[in-house]
Amino acid sequence: MRKITILVLSLLLSVTVSSVFFSCSRKAEVKQIVLTMGSWRADDVTQMNNLLAEYKKIVPNVDIQFKPTNPSDYNATLRLQLDSGTGPDLMYARSYATGQELYDAGFFSDCTNIPGLLDNFSETNRAPWMTKDGKMFAVPFAAVSHAVYYNKDIFQKEGLAIPQTWEDFLSLCSTLQKKGYTPLANGVAEEWDILECFFLGGIVPNFVGGAAERVKYEKGEKKLNDTDFVAAYKAMADVAKYCPKGYESVTYNDSQVLFNTQKAVMFMDGSWTAGVYKDAPFQWGVFAMPAPAGRKTVICFHPDMALTMNTKTAHPEEAKAFLAWLCTKEGATTASKNLPVGYFPMIKFDITLEDPHANEFLALNSGKETDARFVWPALMDLYSPMNQAVIAVMKGSMTPQQAADSVESKKK
Repeated sequence: MRKITILVLSLLLSVTVSSVFFSCSRKAEVKQIVLTMGSWRADDVTQMNNLLAEYKKIVPNVDIQFKPTNPSDYNATLRLQLDSGTGPDLMYARSYATGQELYDAGFFSDCTNIPGLLDNFSETNRAPWMTKDGKMFAVPFAAVSHAVYYNKDIFQKEGLAIPQTWEDFLSLCSTLQKKGYTPLANGVAEEWDILECFFLGGIVPNFVGGAAERVKYEKGEKKLNDTDFVAAYKAMADVAKYCPKGYESVTYNDSQVLFNTQKAVMFMDGSWTAGVYKDAPFQWGVFAMPAPAGRKTVICFHPDMALTMNTKTAHPEEAKAFLAWLCTKEGATTASKNLPVGYFPMIKFDITLEDPHANEFLALNSGKETDARFVWPALMDLYSPMNQAVIAVMKGSMTPQQAADSVESKKK
């Protein structure tokens, strides 16, 4: 009996040791892969880490580390990293020419054959990251919208209505100013926001027209100093007096604070700011910047960011697998739940957003034409001249006609 007991114990010990050895061997086989992701969205660390944590639940051996750069430094920093061979494995890709430049330079991978990309995104939503010969250099990730944020409490208190025309908007600003309010929070100290948010995000599509008209300017069929563009610059001159006192020194962050502290009633801005006001001590909403009487209102719904992979990544299969996941309903839904408020999925599937203000932004698109920011598709060389022209007419150092002429003269 004693011999049998010793034999059984010996067998159990042998099995246990073998199991532990086999288990350790299996664990050793599962190699942990670390990928880095570059981005200009330094404000999104928490949200993106949440998203990447969800992906890790699906693919446990892949750890994607989000390493953003300050927005204004991203282009230069990324190019320096890529040139020196230290670029991230995955990275945010800007739309149109800015992104394609890095693809043409051999840094962004050809993503055309990533499963789901061609099937699950419309041609319109793929176009900002598509070359002329139909190659895709990134997976569309999110779009942003533009609208006028407004203080609902003040509107209700003063019996004010949402303006339906540009003329109504100017009248509203005048009424608010006469009642002692600062109508608009916008400033020009950082320059980009007055151009991208107010002029390109609201004025140009409504005074100049949507995509069909934009293409005519790109082809040279229409001039950038025609009557429509002159009227657009005049509109910027008209709103200057409704901006904060000393608006020349008001930064983008100042503008957010002015609106959030109810020191300004409205703020023409992008949807990405919506999360800033989640704890605002007042009720707020958004409305579309209206077109002049007789014109149809057009919404600037801008294809903002996509994700791509580095041609020199040491882990191409793992990077490609993550991009393929974003091309699925599961991936896009997970991303939409973890993206900041005001960033909208571009995939074909119906995805319900939880935030009421995000849905309010999307509702503005209903029944209206949408287009990207005017210069992005083909006229980015005019970004700086147009920016300076807008600021000049607001400050009164240029007439609207002079501003339009100055931009037209810079067109190549």
